[in-house]
Amino acid sequence: MADELLTVAEVVIRLKVGRTKVYDLIRTRRLVSIKVDGCRRIPASAVGDFIAGQMERAA
Repeated sequence: MADELLTVAEVVIRLKVGRTKVYDLIRTRRLVSIKVDGCRRIPASAVGDFIAGQMERAA
């Protein structure tokens, strides 16, 4: 089954950070994203991977 694609606004809510921070994470390649007809989309698994990576770094 295909991974759920999230909008930037949905990622903002999930990570509880601002829109600018999400775009910064994308720009620095810390959060994987794709473009669909000019619209930025983030796979839900990429958000999970980002969180897991942050947890590992904190440990």
